[in-house]
Amino acid sequence: MKHKYDAPSAEPLTLKDFGWSAHFQAQLGDDDAEAMPLRVVAVHRDALEVAGPGFEGRVAPLAPDDDGDVATVGDWLLAEAATQRPVRLLERRSVFKRKSAGTGRRVQLIAANVDTLILVTSANQDFNPARLERYLALAREAEVAPLVVITKADLAGDVADYVSAARGLMPGLLVEALDARGGEAGRVLAPWLARGQTLALLGSSGVGKSTLVNTLSGQALQATLGIREDDAKGRHTTTGRSLHRLTCGAWLMDTPGMRELQLIDAAGGIDEVFEDVTQLFTACRFSDCTHANEPGCAVQAALASGALDGERLKRYQKLLREERHNSESIADARARSRKFGKMAKGVFAQKLKQREF
Repeated sequence: MKHKYDAPSAEPLTLKDFGWSAHFQAQLGDDDAEAMPLRVVAVHRDALEVAGPGFEGRVAPLAPDDDGDVATVGDWLLAEAATQRPVRLLERRSVFKRKSAGTGRRVQLIAANVDTLILVTSANQDFNPARLERYLALAREAEVAPLVVITKADLAGDVADYVSAARGLMPGLLVEALDARGGEAGRVLAPWLARGQTLALLGSSGVGKSTLVNTLSGQALQATLGIREDDAKGRHTTTGRSLHRLTCGAWLMDTPGMRELQLIDAAGGIDEVFEDVTQLFTACRFSDCTHANEPGCAVQAALASGALDGERLKRYQKLLREERHNSESIADARARSRKFGKMAKGVFAQKLKQREF
């Protein structure tokens, strides 16, 4: 029986073709000899769409763990070979998450087990350094290699200015500019599209993510819409996350355009992106320097000399404050949830005890 993800040749796909690695193999024990590893390629309200060598289909979702986490796109799970019933979720190699949009105190998982995060922006008014810094912090906290792709390069007067601005956001950052509609995209991104590799696209609406997915896959997997002429902002076309296998053997995940990306548990990633700022902190005369008006403040000296951009410093401080607030709020909510769960278990156990007498 031929499956959707089968290669054009008669050669059957292996676990490695689906992104399996030594990280996941090391989690298998003797009791898992008969289990079937499956990868989550899409998440639906009442089911998980999974795929693996010899099986594609929908299975029941796993119950949330103690922190309320559930399976997300890119996850690996073990299922019973006979029934395909999920048994357990494997530990992730990487995960992207954010605080849910709005005023709630929930965590939303974006993607798991990604090798490269492609941050898509465009050479127009959508280009936003502050937004890119958020995406970069997300990538570095997950220890995933980021790649900035600037689309609509064919429409820009001088795309080199956009490339230079993006490269200045983090030391060693890789940046590519291209037209997402043609064969150029495949040639430029070829080094990241190796067989079994998983790439995720992240960016706001209208920057060309869906166009890039369609170009790389060679088919219309995602609908596309133009941008608004007055402010170059796009409209949502992707409404969910799903993994697509490309003809080259790589896996590509599109995500809905995110107008709000609230960071949580990402302080280390923020510091890594703003390494130029944090290095100045260590050069201050006083270890408890507030970087306001103390003598011997390296930050104030860098601002005065022009070595540090004042707006970049403000963005760093804002991200840190936001991340700290979000992380503390989520931690408090989780603590209350665990406390309630223990109390409910205790009440239930007491009722059972009373029945015995």
